[in-house]
Amino acid sequence: MYEQVSHSLLNNILIKLNPDIEQQELRHFYTRLGANFYAIHSLFSLLYGDRDDFEEQALQLVETMARQYINRPETLKAKDIEREKDHNWFLNQKWVGMALYTDGFADNLSGLKDKLFYFQELGINMIHIMPILQCPDGKSDGGYAISDFRKVDSRIGTNDDLTDLSEALQKRDILLTLDVVVNHTSNEHEWAARARQGEKKYQDYFYLFDNREIPDMFEETMPEIFPETAPGNFTWDAEMNKWVMTVFNDYQWDLNYSNPAVFIEMLDIILFWSNKGADIIRLDAVAFLWKKIGSACQNEREAHLILQLMKDCCQVTAPGVLFIAEAIVAPVEIIKYFGEDAINAKECEIAYNATLMALLWDAVATKNAKLLYQGLRSLPDKLERATWLNYIRCHDDIGLGFDDADIRAVDYEPKEHRKFLINYYTGNFSDSDARGFPFGANLKTGDARISGSLASLVGLETAQESADPARIINATQHILLLHSLILSFGGIPLLYYGDEIGTLNDCSFLEDEHKAHDSRWTHRPNFDWVNAEQRNHPGTIQYQLFNAIKKMIAVRKEIPAFADFNNRELIHVDNPHLFVFSRFNLTRTAGGVLVVVNFDANPQYLDLNNPNIKAVLSHGHISDLVSGDIPAMFKEQLVIPAYHFYWLTDQQRMS
Repeated sequence: MYEQVSHSLLNNILIKLNPDIEQQELRHFYTRLGANFYAIHSLFSLLYGDRDDFEEQALQLVETMARQYINRPETLKAKDIEREKDHNWFLNQKWVGMALYTDGFADNLSGLKDKLFYFQELGINMIHIMPILQCPDGKSDGGYAISDFRKVDSRIGTNDDLTDLSEALQKRDILLTLDVVVNHTSNEHEWAARARQGEKKYQDYFYLFDNREIPDMFEETMPEIFPETAPGNFTWDAEMNKWVMTVFNDYQWDLNYSNPAVFIEMLDIILFWSNKGADIIRLDAVAFLWKKIGSACQNEREAHLILQLMKDCCQVTAPGVLFIAEAIVAPVEIIKYFGEDAINAKECEIAYNATLMALLWDAVATKNAKLLYQGLRSLPDKLERATWLNYIRCHDDIGLGFDDADIRAVDYEPKEHRKFLINYYTGNFSDSDARGFPFGANLKTGDARISGSLASLVGLETAQESADPARIINATQHILLLHSLILSFGGIPLLYYGDEIGTLNDCSFLEDEHKAHDSRWTHRPNFDWVNAEQRNHPGTIQYQLFNAIKKMIAVRKEIPAFADFNNRELIHVDNPHLFVFSRFNLTRTAGGVLVVVNFDANPQYLDLNNPNIKAVLSHGHISDLVSGDIPAMFKEQLVIPAYHFYWLTDQQRMS
């Protein structure tokens, strides 16, 4: 019966469609709309069905999807059809990404287009351009305080420059990932300006209150995101004489998704950038999309409904476009952003594997894999048509969001263990070469996160200053070891620009009054192209790192077992310094890979008689895929050098 209601509504909407839409060639659009409308109607009703203007808003929603379909370039429509036929295309092992700031990497979009050779040289075929939309000067939160959702920031280029870049990437089969900040706007956005002028339509786009009564009720349960620099979750706007919800910074106004007009506006923006050539849209701060008194205002059920609705609508207009969920939340919550209670991803096809990232940094500091193994074992399998984005570093800080139960399971005390990690990476631990900075320190709780470049956090900066060859080797081995894991674990590996040549901390941010309070700028450097040129000179650290990572990427692309179909098994071994897992082809008949990583400063030994290991390496003709070498063994014991990794395969089974 409910399906009949949705069909009746769709018929009414199609009758009322604007005549200029009806005159277009919309065969594929109508097919997809019919296939998805029951789900769209169901979700739209759950969120907004009690409103008097529900049917009017539903009509506006369909017209928005239709207009963006009409505007979609024919080349992208053809790509949509191609990807519908091969709907698991992004699970292939060939994809390897890099995240970067346009101005930091190449000054502007035109400069980035001129540097595409660099990605091809390394083997990168997906680039995530950090936010490029118009932001105020100064109060930009690194590009996440948007003042115009439809305009490239003039300091980076123009919309036409982005189109040129997109076309150049398509010719090279390189995917383009763009950010859309869906949770908030800058307080200088037109919507905020018109809200200040008293326009009720735009005041309803935000959470505005005349006094502190309701904000104080929210504050009882809402955590502080930036307690040092932006305490609380509300800001007084003197011009408007109202309190505004500002969860992140006082200049970022949270959008009110209980208003369907906000949802439709943001969907229109997502489709706008999809039509500019984005293969993947990174949805920022999705955990915060729904606000509810008495809750933490994170991970609410309605936030998931909003994402499901966005995905269904995008499936109608631009089905070849993927979503990334930027949800840096507890491990048990992250998995839900693929789409709870679904087999195929219904929300976002891709999510950041923040759990793996944080656990890797724990293993480096402790020199053992106990918590790494325990934490990953507690993480549920992803959905079939979904994948992780695996990363070591990104533009953001390193949070220590491990599950306390997992920490206790490996005999650590949660609070003390986090304190140890903070001290280890911020230079307050005697046996550490790390050069990191605290971020978001909360004096009330003692919590903090960590900033710093990969190379400086693993000790390369300290090692080079000491001119100690052994310490330099240890640091470079750590960089390669960590890359070996994100490239083999299962998902899309996302490198961070500069890590492939050992870029150190950049402390020049301290000289900028708009950045000095935010230690994350230490790992948001201007790419040093003179330094990068050293990648072509044997004997340099840049040459060693760049070419070793390039080799790993090339090997990964040739091995079907590295595709992401839940074809990984963690293997428990008696040695806590080792992290071991297998990757296998779905048939399990050939081509399996055993990944072995030693986090310790001393050589370690692995017993190959483990039944789970013998299932991969059954014949004893073992070689390392990356180096081509046969590793050292004594009887049934494999020797793994300090800070070393192997991608092992059985030569007979591979052949």
